[in-house]
Amino acid sequence: MDAANFSYLNVAEIEISYRNPVKPSQRAKVSKSSDCYELLLRHWGDTIDLYEDFYVLLLNNAHRVLGLVKIATGGATRCEVDPKKVFSVALLNGACKIVLSHNHPSGNKEPSDNDTCMTKNIAESGKMLEIYLIDHIIVTSDGFYSFSDHGLL
Repeated sequence: MDAANFSYLNVAEIEISYRNPVKPSQRAKVSKSSDCYELLLRHWGDTIDLYEDFYVLLLNNAHRVLGLVKIATGGATRCEVDPKKVFSVALLNGACKIVLSHNHPSGNKEPSDNDTCMTKNIAESGKMLEIYLIDHIIVTSDGFYSFSDHGLL
C-alpha cells in the first residue's frame, strides 16, 4: 500500500535551534534580586501599570543571562501561567536556573496566595528537570518583592 494513503504518516517536522551571538563572558550576570529587578524594569515597557505580564529570566549555571521570555499576558488583576510553557522555553534554551517575574499594576508588592502557590509548584516541578527556580520577582514601577529575599524559596 502507498504511504501517502496513511494519514498518520503526514506529520509536522520539528526543528530546534538556539542562536546567541553574545559570548558567555559578555552576558549580563545577576547575583542578587536587585540585579534582576533592574534588568526586568528596563525591559518591561509602558504597560507595567496597566495589566499583568509574566516573564521568565533564563540563566546558565553561572547566573549569566541566556534570555528573557514573556510567557503570558493577563488583565489588571491576574495572569494565567502554564508551567509547561515555562519549562519548555527553559529546556529549549539550555537554562539551568530561572527567575520568574510578573508585575502588579496596583503597585502592591506583596504576593497573592495564587502567586505563592504557583511559585511553589514551579519550584518543585523544576527540581525533577534540574532547572532550579532561584527567585520570583514581583515588579512594580516603584519597587519589587523577592520571594528569595523573604525566605519563600
